[in-house]
Amino acid sequence: MRAFIFPGQGSQAVGMGAALAGASPVARQIFEEVDEALGQHLFRLMSEGPEADLTLTENAQPAIMANALATLRVLEIEGGIAIADKADAVAGHSLGEYSALSAVGAFDLKTTARLLKTRGRAMQAAVPVGVGAMAALLGADIGNAEALAAAAAQGEVCTVANDNDPGQVVISGHKGAIERAIGMVKDYEIKRGVLLPVSAPFHCPLMQPAADAMADALAGTDSPGAFIPVYANVTAAPVTDAATIRQLLVEQVTGRVRWRESIAAMWDAGITDFVEFGGKVLSPMVKRIAPDATVMSIVTMDDIEALVGRL
Repeated sequence: MRAFIFPGQGSQAVGMGAALAGASPVARQIFEEVDEALGQHLFRLMSEGPEADLTLTENAQPAIMANALATLRVLEIEGGIAIADKADAVAGHSLGEYSALSAVGAFDLKTTARLLKTRGRAMQAAVPVGVGAMAALLGADIGNAEALAAAAAQGEVCTVANDNDPGQVVISGHKGAIERAIGMVKDYEIKRGVLLPVSAPFHCPLMQPAADAMADALAGTDSPGAFIPVYANVTAAPVTDAATIRQLLVEQVTGRVRWRESIAAMWDAGITDFVEFGGKVLSPMVKRIAPDATVMSIVTMDDIEALVGRL
């Protein structure tokens, strides 16, 4: 059994999608549709930068989605490989969940782009710059990461944001609490704490204004549901129902990305083959969670051709 998976923020880079668009009219059409939906030259920004503008949350989120969906659509249309025939489940890391949902029909491409633009703006606006922070805990498991976060909070927000794999957990909250946590890592047998270069403290209660904004945006969005199960970030369980999908996307803004548990749940369900579209971020995580899994990252036309040969 096979899952198609989609990366999240941090996988953006200037030049993303440019070679694919140069080689494929299908990819070009995807980027044009996203530009049209957003009323901006996002693909030019993806191709040429500047990096500082691409990294802005409101640009990075739809850009990463567009790049991932372009690789998938090239596979489907030029490679003749239908996701409905070759994938048993999908999942995406944080914003990647929107890519996954679009891939399996829950939202069309233009709607997905607009939702991510709204999400990015709302997440950026939820907390003034400098108030929040995030840190990666290296060599941490979920138990000692939770204990550290609780000890460092001291009346402020400090919580696990991403449970990525058995050796990496990300915490999020008030900047002071995150800095205290980094200073306390050795007390909790964690190798290292690294402050992340992010503009806001994602996936923690400080994001509640953004969750409210997404509740409004999603309430006005039609969805037929998903035609392949999507393993949701906040439950690490499969979902196809439209109303449930919308509710979980609202909860996802402030909730934990349970990536380790999601991959483990897919493995337990018999999924052993994982294909990442538009990045090379999730595949190493999958191998650390399920060492016997087969993983493949699809970024270039050569990657797509190799996958067509495999499937």
